[in-house]
Amino acid sequence: MRHPVFRYEKYAFAPQGKDLLINFTFHLPPDITFTPQIIIRQAAKLVSKINPDLLNNLVFHLGLIETLSYWKAACSPQIDIQAGALTAEQTDWWHNLILKGMGEFFYQNRIDFTVPNFLNLISCTRGHFTSRQIPPDNSKFLTLVGGGKDSAVALEVIKNNQQALLLNPTPAALEISQIAGIDSPIIVERSIDPKLLQLNQQGYLNGHTPFSAYLAFLSLLVASLFGFRHIVVANERSSDEANVDYLGHKINHQYSKTLDFEHSFRGYVARYISPSLNYFSLLRPLWEIQIAKIFAQYPQYFSTFKSCNVNRKQNSWCGRCAKCLSTFILLYPFMPQAAISIFGRDLTKDNQLSDLLDHLTGKNLPKPFECVGTIREIKAALHFPQDLKILLKDWGHDKFLPASLKAKLKSLTHV
Repeated sequence: MRHPVFRYEKYAFAPQGKDLLINFTFHLPPDITFTPQIIIRQAAKLVSKINPDLLNNLVFHLGLIETLSYWKAACSPQIDIQAGALTAEQTDWWHNLILKGMGEFFYQNRIDFTVPNFLNLISCTRGHFTSRQIPPDNSKFLTLVGGGKDSAVALEVIKNNQQALLLNPTPAALEISQIAGIDSPIIVERSIDPKLLQLNQQGYLNGHTPFSAYLAFLSLLVASLFGFRHIVVANERSSDEANVDYLGHKINHQYSKTLDFEHSFRGYVARYISPSLNYFSLLRPLWEIQIAKIFAQYPQYFSTFKSCNVNRKQNSWCGRCAKCLSTFILLYPFMPQAAISIFGRDLTKDNQLSDLLDHLTGKNLPKPFECVGTIREIKAALHFPQDLKILLKDWGHDKFLPASLKAKLKSLTHV
């Protein structure tokens, strides 16, 4: 009620030494302004090589997805987009992404997003972007790398024909890239406006945003600047499982990792940004348990990979969260001694984790709001070896995968 409108006012970009600096301006009337920024390292000279209309479109869209991190503070019923223009179809697409991608945020904050006129997106009437420049014929893949086992598997499947993109890289992400043979990855640094954190302390809302969607739009910009057509992420089939039902809707912590998002995003990019940019998830056909089995073939990553959000800044596993417990359970059937060594103990025998285990196995709900295995996978890894065999031979959606990568992935999976 205090902030009925949130405005995405403008964006700006300019060289800063060898780097490209991008700023966004968001306004929460009457008196709150946010100015987050990102820095794309070693990109200053690349700006002149890209069509200006395409570049503006890409930066504008990155600002659109960045909007959600600041809009959520007040959950304003109207988002006023002044930085660029959207068609009615685009506005509908973004409305759908917000409702699905912010589902966990709505659930955790007990917000009824089903009420009439909960959210309206208003776009300015200035001319639409028209350029769809085709990048150079670069056969290399731009692979997004975090610090976890999924990134390591994706890098090993592609092997030599790739470059890595790292956002605010952890030591684990940098080391995984180096082990895979990528010594000079593309680095992007994203800074959150500290004013947002101050507002959170005052009682303004906080919660999960669709981070993988942010990475998707960021990857479009980076790929266009550096001359890549093919963008690879490592989102798996398990991400399609929802965590809980809320107000008649499936709430999924990993929505922007799902096949539904990937399919929708590819269509949006082809129609409104550039049909030559090819975003796809290499691990889409696989369950998390299958990825764990493949990862067990690469011991060079065992001491390096990290994906615990609790101890992210410490670059370590906390051994107490749902992410740690799920990772241990999924790895244990294929590398039992190494799993115990990585986490310091058998986490399934820790009585202090029994409640988390009940949520991971579906005995209690909701399923933990983390990137974890499906309930079926966790139960199969723990108790049902026959079901585990079935899962390990399963194969899902592969329509977006290049034939060579599909064949390599199938050979590693033995399906």
